[in-house]
Amino acid sequence: MNLSKVLMTAVAGAALLAAAPVSAADVKLGFIGGFTGPIESLTPPIFNGAKLALANVNDQGGILDGGKLTIESADGACDSTAAANAADKLINTSQVTAIVGGLCTGETIGAFNGSGKPGNVVFVSPASSAPALTTLDDNDLVFRTTPSDALQGVKMASLLISKGIKDVVVTYVNNDYGKGLNDSFTAAYKADGGTVSADVAHEDSKADYRAELGQLSGAGSQNLVILAYANSSGHTILQQAVESGDFKAFFGGDGMVGDALTKGIDPKSVEGLIATRAGAASGAGPDAFNAVAKAANVDPTGTYVPQAYDAAFMLALAIEKNGSADRKGLSTALRAISNGKGEVILPGEWTKAVADIKAGKDINYEGAGGSLDFDKAGDVDGIINYLVVKAGAFVDQGPIK
Repeated sequence: MNLSKVLMTAVAGAALLAAAPVSAADVKLGFIGGFTGPIESLTPPIFNGAKLALANVNDQGGILDGGKLTIESADGACDSTAAANAADKLINTSQVTAIVGGLCTGETIGAFNGSGKPGNVVFVSPASSAPALTTLDDNDLVFRTTPSDALQGVKMASLLISKGIKDVVVTYVNNDYGKGLNDSFTAAYKADGGTVSADVAHEDSKADYRAELGQLSGAGSQNLVILAYANSSGHTILQQAVESGDFKAFFGGDGMVGDALTKGIDPKSVEGLIATRAGAASGAGPDAFNAVAKAANVDPTGTYVPQAYDAAFMLALAIEKNGSADRKGLSTALRAISNGKGEVILPGEWTKAVADIKAGKDINYEGAGGSLDFDKAGDVDGIINYLVVKAGAFVDQGPIK
């Protein structure tokens, strides 16, 4: 073969390579949640909310020119050490691009500080509500799609005052979640004219809280606020408080919402129990999510299910906007797809979003939880609903005004 033929062959090969389409890039996300521990009954539905977002992406052509978006879960057990181990596996072994989670605030902080921050990994939590997340030194890598307990505590205080509850005693689980929510609630409640006769921290997962309950009942109020978890101390404290007969009314935060809370307790004894949690706004975003969820047989009203969908869908949008599965630049892209500017994208509208991104248009995701415009700390505004136990089951009463 002479030189001219060699050159012609090389040029032809180069032309074929240049014309070949770029191969699709598969992308893997991680999910950290308490599959065991005090919120184990809440975690599977939350994970299903995240998986629904991935199904929407993959059913509409996939990510990054046809790549498949997958998610790998790991158990954070609502514990900082367990979450750090889970993050190490997902980030350093499985090489995920980003994390949905954790759920408990201690999970998120433990996981992020352990491997997230060194690995430059974006975390979007659907459920970590403690104010401690706002001040975390995170290099703009940690975000959440649920409002801070700084808001939940204020709304809970306002609700109780509006219902004529002017004095309470409080017990809270001794971790970031419990302490943060207690601080917010008690400050707001006192500012609104209420009296906190006693507030007592308790350790999770004990079999007996009668000493703490005795201390609380001795303070005089018959209105007990329990800031804990339905699968753990929250249930035990409620059951033993009912047995004592020292309290006439019970109240709780989002960690108390779940069927496990009233299991084995006479429904009549907890009739009217009130709890608060993040709610969904009204409008096009929530309406679109409700339709998407119902079509997939997912309960759109499940605790933190809408927020988990938003966390996963927003990460997918950010990865598409970023143009690769690389971690670098992802936090900037995450802010860009939901900053109040551009073409509105609703839950389920993956095809439209991809087309707009490829056309160079700005997009603005309006999610299941409404507008999700992150502030400087990665927090969002939100709505707090309240629920009432009726015949042993929680019934959502809508937003607290």
